[in-house]
Amino acid sequence: MTVNNRPSPQEYAMILENIEDAVIALDQQGTINLFNPAAQNYIGLSEKQCLGKPFFERFSHQKILCRLAKTALNEGRSISDHEAVVLRMPGTKPRPVSTTVSPIFSSDGVQKGAVMILRDMTQVHTLEETVRRTDRLSMVGVMAAGLAHEIKNPLGGIKGAAQLLQMELDENTELQEYTELMIRETDRVNRIIEELLDLSQPRKTQTGQVNISQILDEIIMLQRQAVAERNISFKLQLDPSIPDICGDRDLLVRLFLNLIKNAGEASPDGELISIESRIDSECQMGLPGVRATPMVLITISDNGPGIPQQKLDQIFTPFYTTKEGGSGLGLPICQKIITDHGGFIQFINRENRGTSVKVSLPLLSRLQNDSDNH
Repeated sequence: MTVNNRPSPQEYAMILENIEDAVIALDQQGTINLFNPAAQNYIGLSEKQCLGKPFFERFSHQKILCRLAKTALNEGRSISDHEAVVLRMPGTKPRPVSTTVSPIFSSDGVQKGAVMILRDMTQVHTLEETVRRTDRLSMVGVMAAGLAHEIKNPLGGIKGAAQLLQMELDENTELQEYTELMIRETDRVNRIIEELLDLSQPRKTQTGQVNISQILDEIIMLQRQAVAERNISFKLQLDPSIPDICGDRDLLVRLFLNLIKNAGEASPDGELISIESRIDSECQMGLPGVRATPMVLITISDNGPGIPQQKLDQIFTPFYTTKEGGSGLGLPICQKIITDHGGFIQFINRENRGTSVKVSLPLLSRLQNDSDNH
């Protein structure tokens, strides 16, 4: 590129205003002299609040950022941290970022300051966690397949023997209670095995065009009756402009029915459950050979007690449950359905109380695994 073709100062400014990464420039004394719109969004402070202010005072609580900035200014070298930096500012949610700070030199080699670039890693971390969960489910699935077949045959024999014994016993004898208990418990164990097999040997996905709003409407129609006695109500905010997505309708019904039932069970009597759908403007999915695909975001929010932070990391572990009588397989199966549809799920504790479940599904013309099979 020749000197005459270099961008003008106005074009440089326009680039900085539109770049998705946060850019913060400091002079050699540590005063902020550039704070682009992405930085304002990341940090929750306006340009007016930051320009001309000492960086090390304004960001004194961000110890790692200050250390990186001091290193670049004092030693004249680039330094990065891609793991440890989490932006924590009042009024904004914690945001993990990848950070690089580089010195700025003039044409005669004199250092004039440093530039800090922050890249949001929230979505990357979410996808990494989804991969880890999928790996755990895969291991459980292999174990489950072997165990299920070993257990189902003797279990059927136990149930059959209990039913024969029940037929032989007098109807009024107390022993009838024991045979009924045996049959009921074998049915319960059999249901758990069937759920395990759903993880290990799911049926082949039958894809088609699915209207998410219609699915949610139908589920809410049924759930209103199920929770009517507890006076729980539903608030739907569904975006009618969302096009049909490619997916397995039966599996998606099972997914959202499970999540909405969970929200109902977690909610105290008389509370409200909110369900919202929209195009997620902050997230797109990139697949090999496919143009970046927007995501549909479905959020289900309840006003229950929430989930303790230390338990949030365990809720997708098979057999882990906080519900009395629960099998601990509902959420792992939900995770499997979402993964098979190329999406991901997040549970977030709300600020006041309750939990929000966020399900992101891609607006693909057909599922990637479906196209891979052709």
